[in-house]
Amino acid sequence: MQEEAQLVLDDCKERMEMAIAHLEKELLHIRAGKANPAMLDSVHVDYYGSLTPLNQVSNISTPDPRTIAVQPWEKKMIPVIEKAIMAANLGFNPDNNGEVIRINIPPLTEERRKGLVKQARNEGENAKISIRTARKNANEELKKLLKEGLPEDMQKDGEKEVQTYTDEFVKKIDILVSAKEKDIMTI
Repeated sequence: MQEEAQLVLDDCKERMEMAIAHLEKELLHIRAGKANPAMLDSVHVDYYGSLTPLNQVSNISTPDPRTIAVQPWEKKMIPVIEKAIMAANLGFNPDNNGEVIRINIPPLTEERRKGLVKQARNEGENAKISIRTARKNANEELKKLLKEGLPEDMQKDGEKEVQTYTDEFVKKIDILVSAKEKDIMTI
């Protein structure tokens, strides 16, 4: 019974870690006015008949905080990449000089910043929902184990540990979201 209770706790913690990882990934996609190669992660290009992520057919860099440079490994890919960036509907206007595609990141308006902060908070709330769902599932599993013969004190200890995980991960979410908010609101 103890092993099963530990498996429930481990599974709960793993689900909560996955929620944090997902939040971090989502927050990367919310632009904060600074150029970041991850902004183009969703762009896929038609490379010899198959859709390929942009970073697998070119080198993506940020020469300065307001510019993303995309250097294709094959020059003939420039128009294809340019079209793919436009089609991705990210609000960018790529500019190519025949060698490199440059994307200027426009400064964010105050209204847009507030919208992005709202989006970041929303992502944080979604992560908290995932954490609470993991807690609920773990507590239900512990109750099932109690009916199957797990000692009550072990079940109570398990629930306390699940709550400790929950508090710990919710605090991490708050820290991540407030850091992103600060990043977005910094001009």
